[in-house]
Amino acid sequence: MILRFLRKVPAGMMIVPLLIGAFMNTFFPEALKIGSFTTATFSSAGAATAMGIQLFCLGTTLQLSDMPKVLKRGGILLVSKFLIGAAIGIAVGKIFGFAGICGLTTLAIISAVTNSNGSVYLAFMKTYGDTTDCAAMALLALNDGPLFTLIALGASGLANVPFIALLATVIPIIVGMIIGNIDKEMQEFLSPAGNILIPFVGLTLGAGINLTNVLKGGLQGIALGLITVFIGGIFIVFCDRIVGRRPGYAGWAVATTAGNAVAVPAAVGLIDLTWAPYVAEATTQVAASVVVTAILAPIMTNYWAKKYGSPQFEKV
Repeated sequence: MILRFLRKVPAGMMIVPLLIGAFMNTFFPEALKIGSFTTATFSSAGAATAMGIQLFCLGTTLQLSDMPKVLKRGGILLVSKFLIGAAIGIAVGKIFGFAGICGLTTLAIISAVTNSNGSVYLAFMKTYGDTTDCAAMALLALNDGPLFTLIALGASGLANVPFIALLATVIPIIVGMIIGNIDKEMQEFLSPAGNILIPFVGLTLGAGINLTNVLKGGLQGIALGLITVFIGGIFIVFCDRIVGRRPGYAGWAVATTAGNAVAVPAAVGLIDLTWAPYVAEATTQVAASVVVTAILAPIMTNYWAKKYGSPQFEKV
């Protein structure tokens, strides 16, 4: 019953636990601070550990043998997704500063627009695409987390991100990828844990949020979702059609905000403390974008595939 409910809610595996954690932190904060395993598992103290293990497990799904096959198709989607998110976020940051514009933080913009929901993309490609589209999931997994956000912030000078911090962020992914390529059985054993940990990441992140911030940032989060789908999506579809010579349905499929992106502001705040005051607000805005894009991206992908074609529709 609980699992069915979570699956019906857009990004429910992340959003519902996040809201539960935020509710507890807002109204019963002392309950999360009783110590020992309870605090380590259910409070914000466990966020970094949960995220690190999740990145490691996701890394095991990246198979080197898939890379040549999907490099062009997935690479266009990956690079265009990053470029549009970085361009918008950096422009806002340079002009308006860390606080962003109209309450929409720079950190939230870069975190949301540069990260795509890989599981949503894969579901779309199984419906509309072909095997190569599905295989591109391995490459697109690279933007499902804090790496590209940190690269954008560091390269723009908006954040002080030392190389060792970037290295520390990707080491779990790299180690996971090495193990997943060396031993297929280990890959099959570890890869499901990436999804299993999503509720725990959501809960621990929510435990660092006060719901009063959610009420303040709701409209900005919706606006962020619209930016991700329509501004980001249009650019990605343009690149997919012009550079990749593809119909463009895959471009809309990556015009989402990853559930894991909710963890990105916290990861940035841990590395560069100057962003710490914006983490809670950015997290709620990114969480709203996850929901908005999970609703709108399927509509746009279906519309585009029917109008401009896709492998599955061509078979009909």
